[in-house]
Amino acid sequence: MPPAPAPTSSAVNGDWLTRGRDGRLCVYAFGPDGTAVECRTERTPGGAWTAPRVVGGDQRVHPVLAVSQGADAYAHLVAWRPTVPGESGLVHSTHFQPHLAALDWNPLGHPNKKGDRTGTPAVTVDAEGRAHVFVPNRGGGVSMRGQKQAGGWGPWRDLKGQDVRGELAVVTAESGRVVAYASTPDTILRWRQSGPGKVPVMDEPLEVRARPGTLRALATSAEHTTLFFTDEEGDVCAWRGDEEPARLLRAAGPGPVAALRCELDGYDCTLLAQRADSGRVAFAAYPTELESAGAWWTESGPALPVDARLALGEDAAGRIVAATFVPGTDDLRLTYRKDEPGLALKAWERPLTGR
Repeated sequence: MPPAPAPTSSAVNGDWLTRGRDGRLCVYAFGPDGTAVECRTERTPGGAWTAPRVVGGDQRVHPVLAVSQGADAYAHLVAWRPTVPGESGLVHSTHFQPHLAALDWNPLGHPNKKGDRTGTPAVTVDAEGRAHVFVPNRGGGVSMRGQKQAGGWGPWRDLKGQDVRGELAVVTAESGRVVAYASTPDTILRWRQSGPGKVPVMDEPLEVRARPGTLRALATSAEHTTLFFTDEEGDVCAWRGDEEPARLLRAAGPGPVAALRCELDGYDCTLLAQRADSGRVAFAAYPTELESAGAWWTESGPALPVDARLALGEDAAGRIVAATFVPGTDDLRLTYRKDEPGLALKAWERPLTGR
């Protein structure tokens, strides 16, 4: 099978809005030239923000990035970089503290030993702080490479699968075990670890058609991770593997939802956000794992370009924060939940006005 088409515009897979061990928020995105990953961070928790800084040293990369954060709050970043003409390899960097420099890009190789990009990578971090990198391979399946407990990286492993398309979704469950999801034209595939450091094994495929590029995974309880996706009818669905997917609400727009498990007015809730067809950001919340309660979109903020990125998080004070970023620009905007019942949000603001 031919390799998957390489993305033509900058793509970020994962939680590009993070909070460091010192409480500072940090965002990761590509700079205007699309060849360097940059980070912006709060100077102090809740304070003014810094100008963009390049992450990973002087190496230039393709505009495709995966981001994840472990329980230790260290951020792990994965990207493709050009090697020789017509070929690329994956690279990894660790960012221990938002206000410090990240490690230089470290080569991870290629899932098929050599060749061009095979798809957008994904990364998650297990309970021991080990990064696990997943990427579509040239055979139409998924390959994984994980860090070893004693340091260094294990080999590339072919996890099998066929006709994988779109971005992967990976997550670490509350148990510390890694779970990965992928979609094919007619199914959703899931791989799970049986124990710490084990190679994830594929379950029986779920016979459902998901729109490519709409997968998003979230740890929602001690027992479950929940996969959100948009089905072919245009509904956002939630699936935990033990029963059929639940249809939650109509998708507000294309692309995946951003998802955050948080506390709202004393209740364990799941907050979803998505760029709506109107261009504005739509928010919805419901009791975690209780899709039968229903959810409804409420739009907020100005209309954004179709390629705008969206992320959810919590700041050092425990406030819910949403961020949007337009690739190739400095147009970062933030909004915070108001200190009142419900999900009222403050006006969107731009914390940075220049480079």
